[in-house]
Amino acid sequence: MSRWKGVALTLVSVVATLWLAATGQLGLYINPDSSGFTVIMTLIGGILALAALALAPARDDHHDHDHGPDHHDHGPESRAVRAAPARRRTATASAIVVVAGATVALLVLPPATLTARTAMDRDVEVTAGELAADAPSLAGADPSTFDLSDWALIANQFDDPAEFGGIELELAGFVSPVPGDPDDSFYITRFKITHCAIDAQPVGVPVHLPGWKERFAVDDWVVGTGELAADPVDRDGLVLVPGTVGATDEPEQPYVY
Repeated sequence: MSRWKGVALTLVSVVATLWLAATGQLGLYINPDSSGFTVIMTLIGGILALAALALAPARDDHHDHDHGPDHHDHGPESRAVRAAPARRRTATASAIVVVAGATVALLVLPPATLTARTAMDRDVEVTAGELAADAPSLAGADPSTFDLSDWALIANQFDDPAEFGGIELELAGFVSPVPGDPDDSFYITRFKITHCAIDAQPVGVPVHLPGWKERFAVDDWVVGTGELAADPVDRDGLVLVPGTVGATDEPEQPYVY
């Protein structure tokens, strides 16, 4: 039974990976640049795993001892033989539960994106500061090529908005609160993935919008347009002073890379 459980789990994993790739949802788990490599390695790994399972010697789950009709052994070995069918039934039931659970989790339930709770746990502000400290300055670069993660770096790298004055931004992301100013400001947030969702780092541009909680809830997806300005609360870094902020649907690809 353990052999067939391994076969089933291998097939479920391979099918799930290929299905995610075919439907364009593999990018919810890994950087799309790695999708081709992942699909190829999944196929190779699946073939090798199935071959190993097929070639592995079968394990005898029990031994049939013919002691004759008049032989009665009530010792430990006899009790173990009588208990073997119950153990096999338990093993079979547990294998079915494991395979069924894996099938539901990988093939039935829709892929879930990371949320504001994860962003708060991983601390948008700290992550943005660390990324900004390690990243080269974007001063003088072409703003038309910037994505949300680039503007998040700029908001942390600069205190003077003059460098980017007159540039109107349009940023989309989910709402997460700014810890130091939760009533008047929130982050337009996304996750930046380098390799896979495990290493996803939240990046966000702070938006100064007093009373935002009356219009939006944490995790709502919004689009904000406006210009960068000095933070009116602590004057440290830049914030988006929005001309408009409105609700929007979560995009098919919610991450940046």
